[in-house]
Amino acid sequence: MTSFLYKNLRGVWLSIVAISATITAAEQQADVYAATAVQRALKISNSLALTDPAHSARVGALIARQYIDLNALQAARERDIKSINSNLDKAPVGSALVDHNAAFEAKVASLHRAYLARLAVELTPEQIDLVKDGHTYGVLPLTYRVYQKMLPQLTLGQKAKILGFLTEARELAMDAGSAKEKHAWFGKYKGKINNYLSAEGYNMKEAEKNLLTPR
Repeated sequence: MTSFLYKNLRGVWLSIVAISATITAAEQQADVYAATAVQRALKISNSLALTDPAHSARVGALIARQYIDLNALQAARERDIKSINSNLDKAPVGSALVDHNAAFEAKVASLHRAYLARLAVELTPEQIDLVKDGHTYGVLPLTYRVYQKMLPQLTLGQKAKILGFLTEARELAMDAGSAKEKHAWFGKYKGKINNYLSAEGYNMKEAEKNLLTPR
C-alpha cells in the first residue's frame, strides 16, 4: 500500500511543482520541500489505517498539498518582508509590516478553512483530529494526559477547559512554519492552562511532582 500511495502522491507533487530546464533557486527549494511534504503526508495518512488504497491516496494528496501551499505562503512572506525592509525608509516600515502580517494571516486562515473543508469530504471528525495531531506531533493528546496525571482530581469541567485550550493551540500550531513555532503555540497555551488551574486553587509546583511519582 505504501508504494501505491507514494506513486499517487508523487504524481500530485510533480503536478504542483513545475520542473523546467531553467529552474530558479526558489523553485529548487520548492521541489525539495515537496518531497518532504509527500513523506510527511504519507506518515499521517498511513496512521489513519484507511482500508481503501485510493481513499488513502486522496487523503495523503490533500495533506501533502496543504504542506506545500502553506510553505509557499510562508516563503512568499519572507521574501516580502525582506523587500519591505530594504525598500522603505525606516519610519514607515513598521506600518507596512503590520499590514503585510494582517494580509498573510488572512491568507493562512483561508487556507486552513479550505483544507479542513476538503478533509471533511474524505474523513470523519475523529479522523480529522488524527490528521491535526499528525501536523502537530501529537502534542495535544500527550499534554492532556500529562495534566490528568499531574492532577487526577480534575473535575469534568476543568478537563474540558484544558482540552479546549489545547484544541485552540493545535489549530494555530497546524499553520506554523517550523517545529519550534508549533511547540511555541502549545507553550503559550500551557501558560494559559496553568494560570487557569492556579486560579482554580491548584498548586502547580506540587502537581508537577505527580509526574515523578510512580502510579
